[in-house]
Amino acid sequence: MSDKGKFYLTTAIAYASGKPHIGNTYEIVLSDAIVRFKRLEGYETYFLTGSDEHGQKIEEKAKKEGITPKQYVDNVAENIIKPIWDMMNTSYDRFIRTTDEDHETQVKKIFKRLYQQGDIYKGAYEGLYCTPCESFWTESQLVDGRCPDCGGVVSPAKEEAYFFKMSKYADRLIEHINTHPEFITPVSRRNEMMNNFLLPGLQDLCVSRTSFKWGIPVDFDGAHVVYVWLDALSNYITGIGYDTDGDSSERYKKMWPADVHVIGKDIIRFHTIYWPIFLMALGEPLPKTVFGHPWLLQGGEKMSKSKGNVIYADDLADIFGVDATRYFVLHEMPFDNDGVITWELVTERTNSDLANVLGNLVNRTVSMTNKYFGGEVRSTGATKDVDADLKSVVTQTAPKVKEKIDSYHIADALSAVFEIFRRCNKYIDETEPWKLAKDEGSTDRLHEVLYNLIESVTIGTTLLSPFLPETAEKIFEQIGTGARDYDHITEFGLYPNGNKVTENPEILFARRDVNEVMERVEKIRAKQRAEFLKENPEEAAKEAAAEGYSGAPDELVGENKPEITIDDFDKIELRVGEIIACEAVEKSKKLLCSKVKIGSEVRQILSGIRKWYDPKDLVGKKVVVVYNLKPAKLAGLDSFGMILCAEDAAGNLSVVSPEAAGIAAGAEVC
Repeated sequence: MSDKGKFYLTTAIAYASGKPHIGNTYEIVLSDAIVRFKRLEGYETYFLTGSDEHGQKIEEKAKKEGITPKQYVDNVAENIIKPIWDMMNTSYDRFIRTTDEDHETQVKKIFKRLYQQGDIYKGAYEGLYCTPCESFWTESQLVDGRCPDCGGVVSPAKEEAYFFKMSKYADRLIEHINTHPEFITPVSRRNEMMNNFLLPGLQDLCVSRTSFKWGIPVDFDGAHVVYVWLDALSNYITGIGYDTDGDSSERYKKMWPADVHVIGKDIIRFHTIYWPIFLMALGEPLPKTVFGHPWLLQGGEKMSKSKGNVIYADDLADIFGVDATRYFVLHEMPFDNDGVITWELVTERTNSDLANVLGNLVNRTVSMTNKYFGGEVRSTGATKDVDADLKSVVTQTAPKVKEKIDSYHIADALSAVFEIFRRCNKYIDETEPWKLAKDEGSTDRLHEVLYNLIESVTIGTTLLSPFLPETAEKIFEQIGTGARDYDHITEFGLYPNGNKVTENPEILFARRDVNEVMERVEKIRAKQRAEFLKENPEEAAKEAAAEGYSGAPDELVGENKPEITIDDFDKIELRVGEIIACEAVEKSKKLLCSKVKIGSEVRQILSGIRKWYDPKDLVGKKVVVVYNLKPAKLAGLDSFGMILCAEDAAGNLSVVSPEAAGIAAGAEVC
């Protein structure tokens, strides 16, 4: 394969404060697909990712756990973040940590150089500070009195600090953006940076802190540590051997500038304003492109541990597999707008695209080749007009995929690959190999049809390999060949004549039952919620009080309730549910744990009715559920709703059940 030159890609480095969710993981998978495709084309690639490990938030978390900040980040980086990146089969070349010695050494030198040349000066900062974002804000920048980035609480802060003269380079950066439209993509991000930040005028940037110690020390002023953005952003050059004194590595000299920084849209300001200005001050070239990808939202919301709606890559992979998880996030994320992920959507996409379109195609093709010709694949030249359209689709796909990859429309690139597989399935319907097999005079034609399918699958799988590498390897093993050289990817008919496919084709993707998936998801959610409340005892106590529970988790506090209006009642959503499973809660003498089917959803609901019901007597019973009740924790288990009961004069409870037997689970009670 010809050498196409170099391609250097970086991701944002994950903040080492906890476990990355699927939205964070999407970025590393997206980047991996881009790099793998460039590698397939023949580029010499370098792929840098890693972890951002300094700052006040980490210092506070470590103190809370009674360990040093270094011990804390060592655990998160090596035992949480990196294993997830590895599990997702991402082919990075270096996982840089901002506590790495070579990085820290260069950051100290960068800070000192910028100070000595007059770009950094000492002053004092007074403003409103957000600890999670490690950002200062003015009153006018707040949104509803909170941090405009994360929505968190801000606190007044004043401290001595070093500042970078951002305005010194602002006009030069504006000129660069105007003359290099590819520098910020999508266009909407470029417009946002220009109109909201650059054109109104830049304020000088705080680049050191004194209120905490967990950071890279400013070596000429021991009271200060380098602030997160000058520290973290520098990894893109320190990670490939940049040296401030001019003794940079050969890799740096060859690979810099980066061809693309892949980062989330929420931190694009730091990468398209602060970072290029730092580089200008250092006299280094700017990255060619900064791609600010959109967010992956859980059911239309930004994922949040406090909301209990976080989806993690390892949970998805445990149910669907690594490549099915990769496929969903790559296929479902638009170029510009936010994408949506739900467990139901992942199930649907796995069944429709992976099991039906791809898996079924490979299995049918290999099975027919074995059945009719003992696994031998042979071209006989017995062509027909229908073959031409298949070959046209297959040979014209690679340029389409390349164009989409080069413009970072990754979902569109993956869809283009799947057009090959869809066209192959159509070709099977058009040629009807099972009918050809019954006609002795059609043997050569049947050979040609199956050859065309195997050749098409070979080319399609080669193009698929950057997206789903494990699946590609499995397919190549089944069809008895390897990836096609990219220089010949538009040529049809290179599969070796007389080659054989495997005798035992493997099912690539099993279909998933959504109800079974959601039962597993319910357990995952309950575990996550329990962990969150354990880590946040104040939140747990607040929630318990809000739900009317005392310190003993399964003691219900009775109280007279105030009169309400119809508007108050309208806030309550009541639905009919069917109890499909029920068992006693071991840690409680009062509680039963029911699995309640409400429409297509199954919820876990705990009820203090053990005294009046045997669990098996409730199975199959229709009940009325408070559907929109905030989840509560009882006896260590999460309860997602409330089953309505009536109380007689003696204090006995009886579940409320709809009178008509035909009312379906999920029906609204009004």
